[in-house]
Amino acid sequence: METIYLAGGCFWGAQKFFDQFDGVKNTTVGYANGEKENPTYEEVCNDSGHAETVKIEYDAKEISTAQILEYYFMIIDPTSMNKQGEDEGIQYRTGIYYEDDSLQDDIENAMAKEQKKYDVPLAVEVMPLQNFYLAEEYHQKYLDKNPTGYCHVSPALLKLNAKKKSL
Repeated sequence: METIYLAGGCFWGAQKFFDQFDGVKNTTVGYANGEKENPTYEEVCNDSGHAETVKIEYDAKEISTAQILEYYFMIIDPTSMNKQGEDEGIQYRTGIYYEDDSLQDDIENAMAKEQKKYDVPLAVEVMPLQNFYLAEEYHQKYLDKNPTGYCHVSPALLKLNAKKKSL
């Protein structure tokens, strides 16, 4: 099992998006790389410095890190600073965070491949994970509980892989 942490705007849509893929074994949403321990959603929305982030645990034999990152770039504007869709603020920044240094080559390769598509530098933060605090329970699998909730991810992308996971 591998783990990667992806910040890509509102974490509701990113979680639902990644849950659809074979090989993704578990996703949880939380707050990464901020100063305060165990921040609340309200603190995150008031510039605690954390990014809304999805923790993705996956079987690298079924889905590669490179594939996860290719999917990630499908749901974000990698040139947008602190804004995705209608969501704006430091908590909506984009970022790729890791605990295992062996992921660095895949991350660097994905960033280089994506950069070729743009004439401006990517605004995706890439760094080791400093901290990750679980978001409140009502945020977990939010779009499953609230199918009409706002999300910057296109609804068509949420059904890219018609796989259904048994819970």
